[in-house]
Amino acid sequence: MSIPASQPVTSPKRQTRAEIDLLIIGASQAGVQLAISLRDTGFDDHITLLGEEDHRPYQRPALSKEYLQDKVDTERLVFRSQEYWDKHDIELIKGARIERIEKTTAVDGTQDGSGVAIANDDTRYPFRRLALAVGARARRLQIEGAELDGVVYLRSADDALELKARLDSFHDVVVVGGGFIGLEAACSLKEIGKNVTVLEYAPRLVGRAVGEDTSEFLLQSHRGRGIHIKLNARMTRFREGSGDLAGKVAGVELEDGTVMPAQLVIVGIGVVPNIELAEQMGLEVDNGIRVDRHALASDGTTVAVGDVANIPNPLPGAPKSERIRLESVNNAIEHAKIAAYSLMGRREEYSGIPWFWSNQADLNLQIAGLTLGYDSTVVRRDDTHGTFSVLYYRDGQVIAADCINAPKDFMAVRNALRKGLNIPAEEAADPAVNLKEVVASQVAGTTAPA
Repeated sequence: MSIPASQPVTSPKRQTRAEIDLLIIGASQAGVQLAISLRDTGFDDHITLLGEEDHRPYQRPALSKEYLQDKVDTERLVFRSQEYWDKHDIELIKGARIERIEKTTAVDGTQDGSGVAIANDDTRYPFRRLALAVGARARRLQIEGAELDGVVYLRSADDALELKARLDSFHDVVVVGGGFIGLEAACSLKEIGKNVTVLEYAPRLVGRAVGEDTSEFLLQSHRGRGIHIKLNARMTRFREGSGDLAGKVAGVELEDGTVMPAQLVIVGIGVVPNIELAEQMGLEVDNGIRVDRHALASDGTTVAVGDVANIPNPLPGAPKSERIRLESVNNAIEHAKIAAYSLMGRREEYSGIPWFWSNQADLNLQIAGLTLGYDSTVVRRDDTHGTFSVLYYRDGQVIAADCINAPKDFMAVRNALRKGLNIPAEEAADPAVNLKEVVASQVAGTTAPA
């Protein structure tokens, strides 16, 4: 089973293809957006988009939620139709895994950005310019029994297809990892009647992305809907079944001897950026491929975009030395637009307000900004309307917010950050105060006549 194509999207493979004007390796959200943005900005050279998976480019966020619950089908996950690629002279090639890249070096040692990419089937793709949108892969768990049948990951379409194919074969599922993917999958499986346990190694949920107040709110909410959650969980091994169940996972054993029954284990412990090609090319890497504010890698010609890119912090006013790797749809889209400008010869800087979201059952979590360096928080909670927000401050200035079922708070904070305004903590502390009006009053104040 695979995401179907309306017509063939691969070309017959040959040993060496004609030279490609721009080769994009990675049919990810960022890779697709880069191709689209280039066409939108007037780039008219031929583009080849290589995807390692045997699927048309698709959206990943729905895999752990709507797709798993059969609320959307495969066609609704696909980014663009084949007609779009044909019309815009973008050749999409599926199932192409690039193993190495050879850059062209002149006799004086300089490089002009051209080279050749060699795939695992020895097909050679000569190019004039190169873009890396190779993303990240699921971090693998190193533990006894990790190779047992029934231990799965949820990162790709193939992972989701495998998981859906197993839905009728288990009742007890253990989710290893209390991050966004783990909690989304846990909620989806609980909703379709599974007995779900979440094991989180850290002392709180989603510790890398949200603060303590939001973690606690999520913990109590998910426990309230019947999901078993164990924090500070130390696993020793995955237990194997016996008899007819030999070779299959049967449970998860903890350090204290507790065994959690499981016919399925979903591992969601983060991702690892795919830096291997960049390393082989001699590009600078550090938790991703290091790029400048124009999405250019250290060789000055290759662009790297999306989850794999280690970028200067894009928040306005952030320290110039501060760098970050962002895993979000918003970042993939906005960063790809900057990379498109670079390939067109323009030098636009990536600067903006990062934002994220996660849908967990009836909880819609929206995050605006980055919490790096915050020194105080304000919690806004309205149990009558089921809303919950945490605003983060540094030296009295709002820098980020976690908003659950509170889209108005999210938009107000995002707007304030975008305009360089503040939401005073003493006003935000009253949940009855409309934050949009607080921001609007500041805008009016800054534009009023002297």
